[in-house]
Amino acid sequence: MRVIWLHCVEDPVEQLMKRPSPNGRRFVRRIASLLYDVIIWENRKIGDIGNDCLVSIDGTDCKIPYQLNSGCPEAFYTHKHNGSGLRYELGICILTGAIVWLMGPFPCGDWPDVECFRFAVKQMLEDDERVEAGDGSLGEDPVSAKVPGSVVHQHDDKQLCIRGIVRRRHETANKRIKQFECVNTVFRHDLSFHGDGFKACAVLTQLSIENGHP
Repeated sequence: MRVIWLHCVEDPVEQLMKRPSPNGRRFVRRIASLLYDVIIWENRKIGDIGNDCLVSIDGTDCKIPYQLNSGCPEAFYTHKHNGSGLRYELGICILTGAIVWLMGPFPCGDWPDVECFRFAVKQMLEDDERVEAGDGSLGEDPVSAKVPGSVVHQHDDKQLCIRGIVRRRHETANKRIKQFECVNTVFRHDLSFHGDGFKACAVLTQLSIENGHP
């Protein structure tokens, strides 16, 4: 019955969070706990044809209430929303469009994209493997990343077209996660619960991709 309810309700994560009893949030945590069973780093190799870049990596920022009482509100500042936010690093398989990496949350002001990248996913890359990333990771180009602003990589029309497709596919996955209200609007719940909420949204998004909604 719970699976049927998740399929039918427009925004199941937000509806569960709003429940006055602890059962709703407990269920969200259970969905989030599936993260490493559903979002699998090794799945970036599915369909691999020998490219050096298998994944696109970029950060996505979520709005939270202004952190005036945090002692250091600028640590959370994000220029994308001109306010406080939490950042998550998302990795999308270039060939399949599957979500294969998620790390966070990070306070936006203290954790620019390049620091998020260096924190974990850089250590996961194999020898001679790189990622497609935004210009926020320019400091890792060309050794670990390829970014649009690079002066090292090819920028002929064909390469630009391919890399544009990769970026649009990444943005599509990002938008699908942001369809859930709890990560698309200012978070109105206990902030310590934000990570579980985002992970639950990502798990449900990846399951929908796997089940015929790429």
